Amino acid sequence: MEKVIYDILLVAMLVVSAFINVAIFVQPSKQDGAADAFSGGTGELFERRKARGFEAVMQRFTAIMIGLWLVIGFALVVLSTR
Repeated sequence: MEKVIYDILLVAMLVVSAFINVAIFVQPSKQDGAADAFSGGTGELFERRKARGFEAVMQRFTAIMIGLWLVIGFALVVLSTR
């Protein structure tokens, strides 16, 4: 029974990992002001803006997936030590 649960959690870990990768790649870039930092312009580099719309949803989704990934990883460690 533990082997079945371990295998299910392992597959879930792989699926969550894939979702994390997709979520990270889909998020909009925040490097817009990096060129201004080296060229002397301030741009929006030092401005703190709150994520809205799609960006906020993707940040929240990524955080939830990372939390789920950590919980599954912990469960896999516990099951593998038995």
